[in-house]
Amino acid sequence: MTGQDLVGQRIKTVRRQRGLSQAQLAHPELSDSYVSLIESGKRTPTPSVLELLAEKLDCSLTYLINGVTAEQMQEIELALSYARLAMDNGEVAEARTRYAELLADNGLAGLPQLRQDAEYGLALATEACGDLDEAIVLLNTLRRNEAALMAPERHIAVAVALSRCYREQGDLAQAVHVPEQIIGGAVRPAWTDDLMRLGAQLLAAYVERGDLLRARQFSAEVLAAADLLGSPQSLTLAHWGAAIVAVESGHSDEAVTHVERAIAIQSEYGDPRRLARLRGDYAQVLLTVRPMEAEAWRDVLLKVESELVETSANPMDKMRCAMNLARVELLLSQSERAGEHMRAVCDLLDGMPQVLQAEARLLHGETLAELGRQDKAIQELLAGAECLERSPITRYTAHAWLTAARILERIDEPARSVDAYQRALACVGL
Repeated sequence: MTGQDLVGQRIKTVRRQRGLSQAQLAHPELSDSYVSLIESGKRTPTPSVLELLAEKLDCSLTYLINGVTAEQMQEIELALSYARLAMDNGEVAEARTRYAELLADNGLAGLPQLRQDAEYGLALATEACGDLDEAIVLLNTLRRNEAALMAPERHIAVAVALSRCYREQGDLAQAVHVPEQIIGGAVRPAWTDDLMRLGAQLLAAYVERGDLLRARQFSAEVLAAADLLGSPQSLTLAHWGAAIVAVESGHSDEAVTHVERAIAIQSEYGDPRRLARLRGDYAQVLLTVRPMEAEAWRDVLLKVESELVETSANPMDKMRCAMNLARVELLLSQSERAGEHMRAVCDLLDGMPQVLQAEARLLHGETLAELGRQDKAIQELLAGAECLERSPITRYTAHAWLTAARILERIDEPARSVDAYQRALACVGL
């Protein structure tokens, strides 16, 4: 039923409740035949006619247009605001509950834009809770059912979230396919900040898939587009993407240059939460390419940890920061401190994606091994291996199996180490 049909139906319902005929409602300003056409959905009343009918029916204009009273509209908008606030404050489970409750109530049935906002919010909150399968279902449903009503910006935002979820889930074919449908066509749309966000997701999917040649080519294209746009967001995204490609391609100095450029731009123009996340990612990159400077990266990560608390970041961001702090302490031979950070990580594990759980358990196993708790270390490493077995085969899982193999070898578990090495090779087709 169209919005026009629903408006006509509401006018008819209220008219009957008031005990009026079409002629009585119409007189003297309108004809009864015109009222009949409106009620049947064959005519769309002008705003002035709707105001007149609302006055004559003694009901609110909001109700005729949306099917809710002005008071109900205020309640819905307030509920949406609370859901967004919970999401902004990192209370992702609370946000998910609030969005779900809004959608379960029929009050949004006649409010397509607000319903779409709630559906999109629910998908993002579900993703932030680590439930990637359900987030993908929600995002695909939104694309399928709301495509005609979506603004171009929302259409791109949904594609960004969907590609990100597919990549984190390990479905790299879909992680590439979703953005390529928009960016990779014969006629590419003009670059915008929103499209740059989608381009960044596509670049990340290329890297994760191991298609480094395509990634370097596309990264150069994205950097050129960002230079033309000149906006802080596009430049930050482009340089950050270029840094990841450089790390994976073995160009450490190039990676550092791009990361530092991204940090400089974000520090001047970005919001605190995004800057904290970027600094955390910056430290992780530097830990990879310059592990000998671990003490400096510890200082960076401790600052990030504080910033994440102040900006109410979501649990996934906090978990990744704690894991990087544990890595720093292991590099500095501070196993006890690493263990403290890993206890914080373990408190956040429930509901996280399988691959992230695997990474955390392998790191916990490594920490326990350094603490001399070999039996517990083996338990955690085996738990990490079980998570990897349930995860899709990607470049990321190949790295994880290689990590597991090296740790098992170090703690004198040769048979299990060989098995992990074989699984790492199988992930890359060897």
